[in-house]
Amino acid sequence: MSVFSIKLRREIKEKMDKYRDRVNWAEEVRRFIESRLRMLEAEENIKNIVKTLSQLPLESPRGSSATSVREDRDSH
Repeated sequence: MSVFSIKLRREIKEKMDKYRDRVNWAEEVRRFIESRLRMLEAEENIKNIVKTLSQLPLESPRGSSATSVREDRDSH
């Protein structure tokens, strides 16, 4: 594991100390960071998917719809 430290205003630290018997602050911060990273990775994945999809041709070859319908009807 690695160490990550932050600076807080004294008042915030005092309030955290007041509730340290009820809150595991390190675990809270860890969970928040992990959650935020999952959200950022999901956003990045969506952007990559959109980019990939935007590079695909929007038009299908002429007659492909009729061919698909015909193949579907013939398969029954």
